[in-house]
Amino acid sequence: MLARANRLTRGTDYKAVVRRGRRCAGAHTVTYVSRVETDGPARLGFIVSRQVGGAVVRNSVRRRLKALCYESLETIAPGNDIVIRALPTAASASFADLRADVEKCLARRPA
Repeated sequence: MLARANRLTRGTDYKAVVRRGRRCAGAHTVTYVSRVETDGPARLGFIVSRQVGGAVVRNSVRRRLKALCYESLETIAPGNDIVIRALPTAASASFADLRADVEKCLARRPA
């Protein structure tokens, strides 16, 4: 599980990352990466809408994305805010497919 310091918690932070962040689209996710002025730890947030599925499906997709980001946390540069939005195809995607999407977009450097 991601530590509290590594989580985006406020709606204004989510909006700022989505509006100003660099966008990277995969087959199952869209990732927004924004560089923040502070040198604090990287913070991550997840958006899984009702289009993905019911509550059980949405929560399982969110948990899978969190697990993938926790594995990749050391490779993310400090001071980055990242929002990962799951697309409806994420519900039926395998863990390996989600990993490929997430790793591809996290490897890109923000503007």
